[in-house]
Amino acid sequence: MRFVDECEVEVQAGDGGRGCIAFRREKYVPFGGPAGGDGGRGGNVVFVADPGLATLYDLYSTTIVRAEEGAPGQGKDRYGRAGRDRIVAVPLGTVVRDRDTNMKLCELTYAGESVVIAEGGRGGRGNKHFATPVERAPRRAEPGQPGVRRRLSLELKSMADVGLLGFPNVGKSTLVSVVSRARPKIADYPFTTLEPHLGAVVLGDPRRGPGREFVIADIPGLIKGASAGHGLGIRFLRHVERTRLFLHLVTLSSESDRNPLEDYRALRYELENYDRDLLARPEVVALTKADLPEVREAYPELRDAFAQMGVELRLVSAVSHAGLGDLKEELAERLFVR
Repeated sequence: MRFVDECEVEVQAGDGGRGCIAFRREKYVPFGGPAGGDGGRGGNVVFVADPGLATLYDLYSTTIVRAEEGAPGQGKDRYGRAGRDRIVAVPLGTVVRDRDTNMKLCELTYAGESVVIAEGGRGGRGNKHFATPVERAPRRAEPGQPGVRRRLSLELKSMADVGLLGFPNVGKSTLVSVVSRARPKIADYPFTTLEPHLGAVVLGDPRRGPGREFVIADIPGLIKGASAGHGLGIRFLRHVERTRLFLHLVTLSSESDRNPLEDYRALRYELENYDRDLLARPEVVALTKADLPEVREAYPELRDAFAQMGVELRLVSAVSHAGLGDLKEELAERLFVR
């Protein structure tokens, strides 16, 4: 299924049913009075957060979402049936905005959370409500009120405990595939990851009781100018907003104008430009591809250079698994500290 993290959709709540004009027709009661029932309420459009979904694709391919209209009232004081609500499942982390005003309507962040996005119209009153001592046989009733109609913009921000930060080809996808059950696409070219991948990292032996578990997100890589919309940056930055901890990955690059220290600084600059509050998020920094001799040789000097900035640099390899055990433990300790 195609990954979609933003879309536009129109929602239409159900109109209320019209009120009824009717009179009692009973034997020996020639003037039985008004007996028109009220129309039923129109159905609501309700968004519900579903942890089993990871994309907005279903809504992306939908033009309009409609709820059922209320049934009209009937004679003998019978009320019309209320319209059925339209329940729409959306992924966790969905932000809903009114497209015309850009006002945020809701943000669904936990499983089962539901929000009425568009309310159904009230049913019209039947003619029995208009009887007075002067007008005992009213021949008027109300039409149902129209349901709310809205044009919406939906935006998905992935929910994860740890967000991976790093330029293309630093080894994020490989690391996620090794430490978790996620299976992202892996290749040696920029922007292999075109959509977020979430993987569950489990620590401890499940045979000895529940262990610690956290979710790590492999998100599209950054380039310089990402906060201004270059490359896949805006999509990337949107998905890191809800992560509790950042894992910065750096490595040696064949490009002459890049090095791990400058990559780290550039990445922090893009975070600051997008949202300065992200700089205060806890972080762990690791040098990847420790299975390569040139990386191991460069590590001591790089470690000292990062230390001068007050940053501890770890050394890991997704291929040889060197340092991954300690890295997972450190991430868990930072996440579950009391």
